[in-house]
Amino acid sequence: MPAFPAAPVAPDATTTATPVSAPSPAIGFDPEEIRLDEPTRSARLKWVVVVDETLPPGRAANAVACVTAATTSGVAGLLGPATTDADGDAHTGLPWIGCTVLGAPRDVLAALRARAAASPGMHVADMPAVAQEIRVYTEYVDAMAGRPGDALDYLAVSLVGPKNRVDRLVGKLRLLA
Repeated sequence: MPAFPAAPVAPDATTTATPVSAPSPAIGFDPEEIRLDEPTRSARLKWVVVVDETLPPGRAANAVACVTAATTSGVAGLLGPATTDADGDAHTGLPWIGCTVLGAPRDVLAALRARAAASPGMHVADMPAVAQEIRVYTEYVDAMAGRPGDALDYLAVSLVGPKNRVDRLVGKLRLLA
């Protein structure tokens, strides 16, 4: 699998917690696995995002957008190549394996995240509720450093992993309505 550099983190003297760089992708697709000419179901890995089904539409869309952005930088080979339309205008590449967005009660998200994080070969990106309450990233870093993991309240969780593991984790959840 190709190595990608970790996202740079700018230090800030006002932050008491130390921001950490995102790890290099631990899972993903080797170039020969990327089959743009086959249905998404033929891909070895599956991608789902599970969002708190009680969130208002704008907050739900924000949570999904944030965890998908984190996922695309954390899973190698997830995005297809850029394309052009008939007028020659460029369009950014999209995830070639697709992404299913599911809804769940908020209390299910923490347990889902914990089970997924404990499963080998699984990429997990999450959005704690505190992320939508704070507008300055260093304050978010400080807030996260002051909360134990079992006290976090999640708005969305993004999972990429082997199809059978992802299906077992989210099998009873429904598409977000």
